[in-house]
Amino acid sequence: MDYILLGDFIDADKWLTRSLQSNTTDSDGWYQLGRTKYNENRFTEAIDAFKKCLALDATNIKAEENLGLAYAGLGDDSNAMKAYQTAIDWQANSVTKDVEPHLALGTLLLDQNRPKDAISALMQATQIAPSVSQGHELLGKAYLQIQELLKAQMELQEAVNLSPDTARLHYILGQIYRKEGLTAKAKSEFDRCAALQGTGASDPNKM
Repeated sequence: MDYILLGDFIDADKWLTRSLQSNTTDSDGWYQLGRTKYNENRFTEAIDAFKKCLALDATNIKAEENLGLAYAGLGDDSNAMKAYQTAIDWQANSVTKDVEPHLALGTLLLDQNRPKDAISALMQATQIAPSVSQGHELLGKAYLQIQELLKAQMELQEAVNLSPDTARLHYILGQIYRKEGLTAKAKSEFDRCAALQGTGASDPNKM
């Protein structure tokens, strides 16, 4: 676990594997090994680990969601979507919900150019976790794809308010303003994006 915190996934893999050889019923150990394998881009092995976790802990929402991520890593969108939806269904009656399966499902639907389908999942995401900028960003992108510019603008403005130092968000908001003919506002957002890129304050995947 210390190696995971250090980002040393090769050694984390080694010691988790050794631990699980001694105790094959450690469901959290299988989950952590799955996450480690995923971070090593060893998706098939990650799937196997998550399935072993789920065999011991049948409704582990995080394991099911991460199973979906591993399938997505292999390009198996069908099984990825099934896993995300299963994780969502498992928490349908829970008072406290995990936003991640909704975000993952919305992201996959956007990648498949299905923005109208993505909107439902992403609206639920923003209701579950209104202070998480990613949900508003993705929902704004979905609205932008179907040319509902005012709704896209509102979501990206909220995303910017929540994560003002993320250059990518200012860039997307600038694109929306430009489509709306708000040239001065668009320029302001693009300038802010450029300034953040210059300072290195933003997400490394800012564009």
